[in-house]
Amino acid sequence: MKPQIAVLGAGNGAHAFAGDLALRGYAVRLYNKFAHEIGDLQNTRGVTCEGVVAGFGALELATTDIAPVIADADLIFIVVPANAHAFMAETCAPHLRDGQIIVLNPGRTGGALEFRSVLKQLNVTASALVAEAQTLLYTCRLSGPARVRISSVKKQVALAAFPACDTAPVLARLNPLYPQFVAAADVLETGLDNIGAMFHPTTTILSAGRIESGVAFEFYRDMTPSIARMIEVMDAERLAVAHAYGVNAQSAGEWLARSYDGIAGDTLYQRIQSNAAYRGIAAPRSLDTRYIWEDVPTGLVPMVALARVAGVEMPACAGLVNIACALHRRDYWEEGRNTRRLAIEGLNIAQVKAMVSG
Repeated sequence: MKPQIAVLGAGNGAHAFAGDLALRGYAVRLYNKFAHEIGDLQNTRGVTCEGVVAGFGALELATTDIAPVIADADLIFIVVPANAHAFMAETCAPHLRDGQIIVLNPGRTGGALEFRSVLKQLNVTASALVAEAQTLLYTCRLSGPARVRISSVKKQVALAAFPACDTAPVLARLNPLYPQFVAAADVLETGLDNIGAMFHPTTTILSAGRIESGVAFEFYRDMTPSIARMIEVMDAERLAVAHAYGVNAQSAGEWLARSYDGIAGDTLYQRIQSNAAYRGIAAPRSLDTRYIWEDVPTGLVPMVALARVAGVEMPACAGLVNIACALHRRDYWEEGRNTRRLAIEGLNIAQVKAMVSG
């Protein structure tokens, strides 16, 4: 018997998950907080997929009431900006039951840690398993009302549960649907392999003048060599933190080659330019973009938090966070996944590793 599916969210990735799974014959129900974002889904009663996945996937339900969406769900795919994970944990909490599997797509950095911390604060007793993907499985963009274009499905995406002893049972349930999910050692590996935190805020902030000029350009394909070099510097800091925790992290260049077909070149810039899946992805039209307000507090901030626990310096990454705070006039250090929100305040490396392994 096929599992019942809940998709939480209504953006690019949520449309892709819901449409693809429904096309493959799974019973899919979708929840979103904002009614205006699901009106088209309710009218069409499904998602039209274009690209490498094509066809109409009929949904059982699209609603702003989460109770009927997750009440009978076996698998719960949370596909929202990572700074909404805490809200989703609060919203799911009263309705969770034993045996359900929750997957954050993706967790960014510290997603499962924050999610479980919220459930604990709310005294949730249901033994649902919580896991996070290292990146979004689909490369996709909304192409119209209740319509999504899927330009590629990644060959492989690392996934870990928190604690790591739950990863095997999670994958046993997920792999019949998505064999692309493979086991990571733990959520330190998935979180510290958050490549989006390297690519997104760096390219956006260093392209601020270009973005605010109003001239359209492609986010990846029009990236300059200097921006790519800055990403390489930040990536080296990330790898140093991973090494301190004993995490076998992959460089951004290695990740590209593992995730996509046809990657060529020696430098990060060359590999980004060779990625056919990145063609046509437009740059943000303003600095009010999730590439800053999501990727900084749920990517760079928790990486620096983990670095501080380990006694590792991240001057380039921390500097970019400070610039983001200035640009948006917000304190992302306080808003983001700091040591307190990750529930690792006062711990050392050994204690953090023991916590995530279970």
